[in-house]
Amino acid sequence: MPESVSRRTFLASATLAALAARSENLWAKDVSWLAEVQQRPAHIDNPPRLAPLLKTPVGEAIKTLAEWKTERARLRAAWLEFLGPMPAERPPVKLQILKTDELRSPDLGDFQRQLVRYDSEAGLPVEAWIVRPRGSSLETPAAKAKAGLVALHPTNVATIDEIAGVVGKPERHLAVRLARRGFTVVCPRCFLWQNAKDYTQAVNDFKTRHPQTRGMHKMLWDAQRGLDVLLGLNEVDPARIGALGHSLGAKETLYLAAFDDRIAAAVSSEGGIGFNSTNWDAPWYLGSDFQAQAGSLNHHQLVGLIAPRPFLLLGGETGSGAADGDRSWPYLAAALPVYRLYKDNPNEPVALGLYNHREGHTVSDKSFSRLAEWLEAYLTG
Repeated sequence: MPESVSRRTFLASATLAALAARSENLWAKDVSWLAEVQQRPAHIDNPPRLAPLLKTPVGEAIKTLAEWKTERARLRAAWLEFLGPMPAERPPVKLQILKTDELRSPDLGDFQRQLVRYDSEAGLPVEAWIVRPRGSSLETPAAKAKAGLVALHPTNVATIDEIAGVVGKPERHLAVRLARRGFTVVCPRCFLWQNAKDYTQAVNDFKTRHPQTRGMHKMLWDAQRGLDVLLGLNEVDPARIGALGHSLGAKETLYLAAFDDRIAAAVSSEGGIGFNSTNWDAPWYLGSDFQAQAGSLNHHQLVGLIAPRPFLLLGGETGSGAADGDRSWPYLAAALPVYRLYKDNPNEPVALGLYNHREGHTVSDKSFSRLAEWLEAYLTG
């Protein structure tokens, strides 16, 4: 399904214009539990030392939104330099539909699932599942356009097949569960499992093409390609696009929301926002030298780049492999002053929070409920 340059240009301008208008009006109604997820935990062990976001590198206070936008541009450029170069332009989306499943179930609801292939980088194909409620189609008029989501899978040999409901336990079928709520969802495969026998080969192949670039930038790039696919669907409203992911996918969600303003709301589940919380030094993420090279860069700055768009962090705190929890709060707290700059009244609530479900490294029923409510409130409300 080739996409013309004029359509891509129109979509990009329409998306940014719609998001700009939405930022001015913010959102009609916040989630009812917003105050709960903005409470500072009673105790945080060894809180990180994070540079204030509302100070310039020379220590001058940032007091206005205009001043922050200048600092935001500087931070964004510094991060992209740290991550290393990727091609200046992404290739046009040309979808090849490999398979279509029409599914009807009294328990799961009616939905359609399509396996598609497209180029990630030029000449490098990747697969994704598109999961949509039945009745949606590529020809849906704009007046009936739906909210769309990029759903990024965790580390799992099943990759996109599990999140899209092809295999695995129903509670892990996040795309299907969200399609039941009316979203159209694109689930792109991470490059670690695309045309490679293992992680080592995938990273080596990537480094051969981009020797100066960190794996996390490749993951960001591929997530943006999934977003390009989503925005190429006529049924999707470009002003109502969200992102979500668990574990590995949560890391990708943080970066996607930070570096792509087309994302209007995001939920990151158990990615480990702190540099010391998970394996950020893996070669497919930031690399073993990242702390020496990052300098003053840290992930609270990415949360600041997301502002004022709604961002929810889910933490499991306890249990095997838990990566986020009370210890993650300082990264959000550091960005709260930035979120407040976007408000006429700095005492008004902002759409940023940490929900610590304390059930380990999982998307529990409780956390899925919060995840879905967040996306519904800020994308369909």
